[in-house]
Order: sequence, then structure tokens, then C-alpha cells
Amino acid sequence: MLVAKPVGREAAAKKYDILSALAVHALSLDKHKQRQVMRLMALITSRYNWQRDELTMGQAEIARLWSVDTRTVKRELSKLRVLGWLVMKRQGARGRVSCYGLDLPKIMNDTREAWPNIGPDFVARVGGTTEASEGNVVPFKSTAQVFTDDLWGRACAAFRAGDGPSYDAWISPLKVGECEGGQMIILAPSKFHANYVASHMAEKLTYLVRQQDPTVAGLTFIAN
Repeated sequence: MLVAKPVGREAAAKKYDILSALAVHALSLDKHKQRQVMRLMALITSRYNWQRDELTMGQAEIARLWSVDTRTVKRELSKLRVLGWLVMKRQGARGRVSCYGLDLPKIMNDTREAWPNIGPDFVARVGGTTEASEGNVVPFKSTAQVFTDDLWGRACAAFRAGDGPSYDAWISPLKVGECEGGQMIILAPSKFHANYVASHMAEKLTYLVRQQDPTVAGLTFIAN
């Protein structure tokens, strides 16, 4: 998937997409996790420099923003770093506060399961796997794709030719398992992913696979 800085005419939309993904992800969690995500969103909206991928703010300032004490700030910042969402770019020293960056591809990938709660248009717009790049990063749909010359590869190529965004968001992460009793086993990265594809895309995928090999009776989607 291609990545780019949120600049230009679509910069604001890209930022809102990231914040929307965080918000719906938080709402799908328990109250403690919700508060953690909301605290990160408060940092992003109030102090994050999108152009330079820098969040520079003292712990006392963060404590005031979050209405907590500095011990809570240290604990929460540590948790966000363990998640991989917050990245230390420059350690604080005497007279200088720490500088953090955000791993936006990691954030988007971790919030992926909540994207359908926003709507299929959102999934199509931001869908796909994410990868890191220097500077500030925002996910986009991949424009280059190489398919294997086998049954599954040809079916995937046909699917992507007809619906690139859905392919990038949902089909690309799938892997093929063994065939059992005429059923082709398709491995998904999570149970949610498997259920979503089975509910929304199985009919089309099965048709494309059977075009290549009519002996395949159907597809079975399971979590890998």
C-alpha cells in the first residue's frame, strides 16, 4: 500500500479518516481502553504536527490536558509505546521535553476491524494493508499488485480488476489452505475478517474461483 504525508487538497480528509478510525475503534472497546484512545486523540488534535510527524509536549502539560497527574501520564505514554502507536523520536533531557512520532500505519491496521462500523465507503477509501515510511504516513490503496499464476491468483486478479478497494481491504490479506471435500479453505487474519468476507464477498469469490475450476464446490473462510 502506498503512503504519503497528509498534504495538498485531501490532507484534511486523510486526517479525519485517521481520527474517525480511532474513534470507532475506541467505541468498540471497554471504558478503560476507550479512555486510553481518547487521550491519544486529545494529543493528536491539540499538539501533533502532521507535517513533521512530531508530538512535543511536556508531561506537566499533558497531565493538564488529560486532567490527571504526571504519574498517570508516564504510565499511559508507556502503554501507547508498547502498542506501537507512539514512537520515541528524541528522548527528553534537562531543559528539553521528549519528542514522539505516530506510527499511523500501525494505528490504521489495529483499528481495521472497526472500519465497517463507519461504512463501506470508508473501507473502500482507506482499505488495504499498511506499511511504514519516513516522515508522516497515511494509508492509501495500492496501485501495483503481482498475482500468482494459479487458481487463487487468477481469481484474485479478476476480483481486483472489478473492485480494487474491496480487494485491497479484505481479499489481499487472505491465504489459501487445502481443499477438503471440494471446499477450498481460505485463511483470514482474524475471525472477524473471515466472517466479514464470508458474509459480503463469498458469492463473488466463489464464482470467480469456479470460473477457473468448476470442480471447486465452494469456499470456507476461517481464521488463520
